[in-house]
Amino acid sequence: QAQLVESGGGLVQPGGSLRLSCAASGSIFSIYDMGWYRQAPGKARELVAAIMTHGSTNYKDSVKGRFSISRDNAKSTLYLQMNNLKYEDTAVYYCNALRRPSPFGSWGQGTQVTVSS
Repeated sequence: QAQLVESGGGLVQPGGSLRLSCAASGSIFSIYDMGWYRQAPGKARELVAAIMTHGSTNYKDSVKGRFSISRDNAKSTLYLQMNNLKYEDTAVYYCNALRRPSPFGSWGQGTQVTVSS
């Protein structure tokens, strides 16, 4: 079964930037709408950015203008460029298909983003 591996997280000061990557195994990545999700401590997982197979994008209001989602179907990789990071962006970030059940099975391990001075 195809799997997802997130990377690129880290510790960054407020106003800083990070670029997350999500590598998908298998050959199905290009046919699915994909999203970046995050889960902060004590909170439910939420969708923050989505990109459709044809390239259109959608964002959670709180990240509009700061985050940018993109995909490289040839590399089966999803990206999230995060600029002007805020304390409230601190969370574990996951990628997955928008479709449920996900064609990629269970969630990956995620990548931790910590915004702190």
